[in-house]
Amino acid sequence: MRRAAIITVSLLVLGQSFQGLLQGGLSLFAPRIQPELGLTFTEMGAFSFVATAVYAVMQIPSGYLVDRFGPWRLFFIGLIGTNTLAFTFALTDSYTLMLINQGASGFFRSLLFAPGVVLITSWFPPDRRATAMGLFVAGGFSSSFLLNIFGPQLERMVGWRMSFMIFAAMGILAALAYYRFTTDRPRGPTRPASLRDAMGLFQFRVMWVIGGIQFARFFVALGIGFWLPSFLVAEHGFTIAGAGSLVALGAAFTVPSNFFGGYVSDRLRNPLGVIAFSLAMLAITSIAMVLVQNTVLLIAIVCVNSTFIQFYFGPLFAVPIEFLGPRRAGISTGFSNFFANIGGFASTFGMGWIKDTTGSFTLAFMAIAGCCLLGIAFTGYLALIRRNWTPPED
Repeated sequence: MRRAAIITVSLLVLGQSFQGLLQGGLSLFAPRIQPELGLTFTEMGAFSFVATAVYAVMQIPSGYLVDRFGPWRLFFIGLIGTNTLAFTFALTDSYTLMLINQGASGFFRSLLFAPGVVLITSWFPPDRRATAMGLFVAGGFSSSFLLNIFGPQLERMVGWRMSFMIFAAMGILAALAYYRFTTDRPRGPTRPASLRDAMGLFQFRVMWVIGGIQFARFFVALGIGFWLPSFLVAEHGFTIAGAGSLVALGAAFTVPSNFFGGYVSDRLRNPLGVIAFSLAMLAITSIAMVLVQNTVLLIAIVCVNSTFIQFYFGPLFAVPIEFLGPRRAGISTGFSNFFANIGGFASTFGMGWIKDTTGSFTLAFMAIAGCCLLGIAFTGYLALIRRNWTPPED
């Protein structure tokens, strides 16, 4: 059983890491893609907007499918679909077809998140859920680190299109390895969540509050993740290679923070404290990024920001399971990530629009700080609800 757990968890994290390569590549290579296709910042942001919009809409259905049919096959379908679409994205010059491609990619990526979270947590004890969730997303940031170190050189050698094809081919091989060597975790005798359970989540005030925090989380994470390379190039004079190196350095801080944040939350049994502190640090560093001009200080700020951008991921996704129980793990995860991705597509599209309108990213990063403060307010309210919470009857 231990050997099966190690193999399954390892290949889950590896498979998850390839969507980090594909999404990160779109962001890192944006300064090359934009002029080649003649796109504005708003049009470039629309790639992420469309993919994230479809991804968001699919979160609750994806969570329902997990609770109904199990996560293992869904995760495999998501891996194959996501990487195949990344390969075909590089084969077209039509902006319209590229947008359609990204929309379809969002659909298949939705089959990675909730299934992956549920599957990986099933191999960990209940008091290590936050740790497991942090480990799951660590793979994506590990690949981001490698992408931003080696991606610029690869792009110079073969171009951004061939780079995407290479990433996608590697991802398909990882999917086949997952299919061959991993195993599903047998589920207990508890009744699986129904469609009525999924829609019933909208009746819980606590889930709306968690949704508000999730909106803030991904508004910050995806907005900075997508636009940071362009911000560094446009407003601080970085080259693509220089921006990639700084983003890679930030990812080196993000990778362990995913795991460490979950570990701290589990040890202290205080997920809301971890969430509030992380959001406060993100608000401070987001404002500082647009105010400082000294390059060394900017590098330090990016590293601190990167440390906390995913530090509270595990605690935040563990909270709904604490409130509603493991039977609703899939639908509560999907519900949470639905609100997160509304924030994500709002930030990627909105930040591009602000840049086109004002000629600067300053107001965009100020909006990120404001969203962090909103998340802190929701976290405080959630703490009040938690004091008197009675779990719903199954």
